[in-house]
Amino acid sequence: MTTDHGYPAVRMYIAGEWCQGGTGRTAPIVNPATEEVIGAVPLATPADLDRALKAADEGFRIWRDTPVARRSQILHTAADLLTGRAAEVGRIMTLEQGKPLAESTGEVRRVADTLRWHIEDARRAYGRIIPSAPGTLLSVRRAPVGPVAAFVPWNFPAGGPMRKMSAALTAGCSIVIKAAEETPATAAELVRCFADAGLPAGVLNLVFGAPAEVSAHLIASPVTRLIAFTGSVPVGKLLAAEAGKVMKPSLMELGGHAPVIVCPDADPATAARSAARAKFVNAGQVCTSPSRFLVHESLAEDFTAEFVKAAEAVTVGDGLSECTTMGPLANERRLDAMRRLTADAVARGATVRTGGERLDRAGYFFAPTVLTDVPPDADVLHEEPFGPIAPIVPFADLDEALHTANELPYGLAAYGYTDSAATAERLAGALEAGILSINHCGGSVHEAPSGGVKESGYGREGGPEALDAYLVTKRVSHLLVP
Repeated sequence: MTTDHGYPAVRMYIAGEWCQGGTGRTAPIVNPATEEVIGAVPLATPADLDRALKAADEGFRIWRDTPVARRSQILHTAADLLTGRAAEVGRIMTLEQGKPLAESTGEVRRVADTLRWHIEDARRAYGRIIPSAPGTLLSVRRAPVGPVAAFVPWNFPAGGPMRKMSAALTAGCSIVIKAAEETPATAAELVRCFADAGLPAGVLNLVFGAPAEVSAHLIASPVTRLIAFTGSVPVGKLLAAEAGKVMKPSLMELGGHAPVIVCPDADPATAARSAARAKFVNAGQVCTSPSRFLVHESLAEDFTAEFVKAAEAVTVGDGLSECTTMGPLANERRLDAMRRLTADAVARGATVRTGGERLDRAGYFFAPTVLTDVPPDADVLHEEPFGPIAPIVPFADLDEALHTANELPYGLAAYGYTDSAATAERLAGALEAGILSINHCGGSVHEAPSGGVKESGYGREGGPEALDAYLVTKRVSHLLVP
């Protein structure tokens, strides 16, 4: 069933059934490129959440005891279904989130590969036998932690949910996932692939609702054994505190404010073009987006000129248009944040080199913006913009740049540009971040870990480390009786 906009009717998925909320409460779903309401998302009641928890508890017992070969077969089928549906799921994502269609479709294809990676990696979640005393068999085994409660944001409607679902399901856990109410249909289409592949009822449950109500209910439940969250630092702190009250482990992938250090031996034009491409992906609404550009004073003008040129070449528009290279912001709140950060910087003496304002049309469009002469106390240098604003700040020596890069309490991603191997090693050792890219602004990949330090969270997603949170390590000492 679809609406007049070609947008599917959204349902929750609980205990193997697609359903509305118990009271029929809904919230509107808005296309950010047009500001039109294109659908409604059902909001869960406490009774709905209890049904999902009960289903996850029962589903875990089934899935945990399902042979790994059979689990792998079902999950590979789900990945193949998702790959085959990438174009349609990508179109749905663009309708509800706004990013260009090429980005949306590419995201769907990538998450299918993320699932495949986790499937194969989970087959190698080995234990070990430890030499011990005579007559004793000492072993270490890895077992699924249990039902997972997961919470994901709207900026990557496929990537966010799949990171949690793929790790949980391949580890043998069940999961209740609350996806974003702004982008519910993409998450539902991912779940549909698992359901169509034959995943047993109750193993995967999808809910929506008032975030604070849903998180409090799921975290407090004795059913859940792990809390997995991607989102802002303030919300992450609240959820981690709630999890701590009931001594539940949590996985926190939180926000950042990624510095880019352009060293004096770098090519300023190449660095600017590379950094600008990354800055305007998903309209800057990426936790790892480069967001503070620290450029050696000898390169600052050349870097800025090339960056402005790249920003002005961005085609802003509806993500369904083939010529669009940057879509809208997700909602009016993000627009307000862009206006506030820009106005604050200008009031403190910054210069707008390009952009700096909302575009005069329907939709939540903000022009790609470059700021120079930005004073150290400007809010944009301390608050993650999460949008298409690029403040450029010159520095005189690398120690100064490293101090500026590390002085914030965040440490998710950082970037550096240099032609010196020695300087690259210095950046790698000195920058306080969980993800570092040299001479490019690389995104997350499923074969390597991603995660933050300091207030940007703890735990890792991606790579062999991704399963650590979803598995418990069990020591078994077996006295052999003759």
